[in-house]
Amino acid sequence: MHNMFKKYGLLVWLSLILIAGFVFTTVASYIVSSDAIQQGLSEQTLPITGDNVYSEIQKDILRPVFVSSQMAHDTFVRDWIMNGEQDQEQVIKYLKEIKIKNNAISSFLVSDLTHNYYHANGLLKTVKESEPRDKWFYRVRKLSSAYETNVDVDLANRDTMTIFINYRILDYAGKFIGVTGIGLTLDTMKHLIDSYQSRFHRNIYFVDQKGNIALAGNNMKNIRSNLREIDGISSIAAQILDNRKSESLHLEYKTATSKMLVNSRFIPELGWHLLVEQDMNNDIKPLQNIFLINMGISAAITMIALLILLFTVRRYQNRLEKSASTDPLTSLLNRQAFDFVFQQALLDSERSRQPMCAVLLDIDFFKKVNDKHGHLVGDHVLKEIAMIAKRSLRESDVICRWGGEEFLILLKNCTLEKATSIAENLRNTIANNDFSRTTDLTRTRLSITVSMGVAQCKDKETEDSVFERADLALYQAKENGRDSVYFSE
Repeated sequence: MHNMFKKYGLLVWLSLILIAGFVFTTVASYIVSSDAIQQGLSEQTLPITGDNVYSEIQKDILRPVFVSSQMAHDTFVRDWIMNGEQDQEQVIKYLKEIKIKNNAISSFLVSDLTHNYYHANGLLKTVKESEPRDKWFYRVRKLSSAYETNVDVDLANRDTMTIFINYRILDYAGKFIGVTGIGLTLDTMKHLIDSYQSRFHRNIYFVDQKGNIALAGNNMKNIRSNLREIDGISSIAAQILDNRKSESLHLEYKTATSKMLVNSRFIPELGWHLLVEQDMNNDIKPLQNIFLINMGISAAITMIALLILLFTVRRYQNRLEKSASTDPLTSLLNRQAFDFVFQQALLDSERSRQPMCAVLLDIDFFKKVNDKHGHLVGDHVLKEIAMIAKRSLRESDVICRWGGEEFLILLKNCTLEKATSIAENLRNTIANNDFSRTTDLTRTRLSITVSMGVAQCKDKETEDSVFERADLALYQAKENGRDSVYFSE
């Protein structure tokens, strides 16, 4: 492991830098984008949604206000009350037509002269100041404004919670003579809220001034709690309920699973607070998906880049190792590489107690070949002898180029007698080989011989000692006429 790190240390550090760079840039981009989305939602999207919903509500409430205003200023209504409410069927027919035409749940008229409460189905009752359900009438009678919006139960519709537009009726002299208007069921408003939520993709609901959820769409139909009792939003409930201005508040709270952004504003027409909520997870999730995709792409690109880099580095290192350990002319091991191989082989031989021999080969009169035929022919001879030696030796044997015209052969698991025989066969093969070569239309006829010295490695013998004995045997071969094999005892 240590050697691997030492060998590929630069590549490891480069890989870590690339991975760290990809991770840092991707995470930083995600954080910046997340903050930008949150800021955009909090400061722009939610306030705009709140304003749009508020405008839509005002528009939806404005129409029944306009209808109620027409009813209160209708000369028929005023004249009918002022003339003593003679024909009740006339006003009942009138209220029924108003109800049907405007798709209202209720249309009503209450006279201040008789205190009779008329609606589309007839005379409902006579209002009394002592009756708690009738206090709204006496409240409206004292209003300084022309109308009020009130949420109350509708006596004419099985006490259904209804939004009433209570409009004051004045005679031609400006004297209060009654109240008229229409009612919208909260279910109608729920449908409106559902349509808002479908369009704006937000949670939209209303809470009264005590913090109770007064009106919500179908997605919150099972929630009937007070804001102070709901997990998360309870932390900002006081800020919401203390606001009595129409300006919007930008707030946020956290639940166990998400972060919620809230835009809140007070609607004086209803006396309720309008809340628009956005779950950050809904907007962050696409960003998270993009983040994961980017991480996956970055990881893939990094791995591909690292694999290409590893392949290139390993290929380059193999070239360097090969050039450092291989003779470029003959493709045999060079002397430096052979030293390492010989040391390992020597240790293996001592451990296994198997004999090992070294053979030193020298080309006879090689200088004359170079001088007479040129170095190209000399190189040809060296390469041919290297090829002959590799073909003639066993797969376990090792051969290297020892010097200019010298080769060293290592014969593993081989006795001196057998090594001498192998060397003699190799000498004979080289002597019988045709080294002739044709260059520039001229054929050079050439025969080559070699001299060889063989020595068997002894127990605890050093490398230098073995080579010295092999060199001595080689010297004897040259002194005795060359083209021969001698061995050292």
